[in-house]
Amino acid sequence: MGAVIGTIIFGAVIGFLARLVLPGKQNISLIVTVILGILGALAGYYLWGAISDKGNTSGIDWIRWIISIVVAAVLVVIYGAVTGRKQVR
Repeated sequence: MGAVIGTIIFGAVIGFLARLVLPGKQNISLIVTVILGILGALAGYYLWGAISDKGNTSGIDWIRWIISIVVAAVLVVIYGAVTGRKQVR
């Protein structure tokens, strides 16, 4: 149960950071932000594992965080394009 709660919190942080790096205001809900953040985090971890031969690091893995945020930001843009929700400037 702790892993699920941790993943939701991590996804929320990644989702909010992804929305923060995008220009304008994204017109999406909190739940969608968390879901896209979780998907971005999982994809970021997978991508970093695929391109890196480093296993677990002893500390914060900044590259993995950056990849997760970029992937989540791309997902936010795709979600906006698919649902037709425009960014408010």
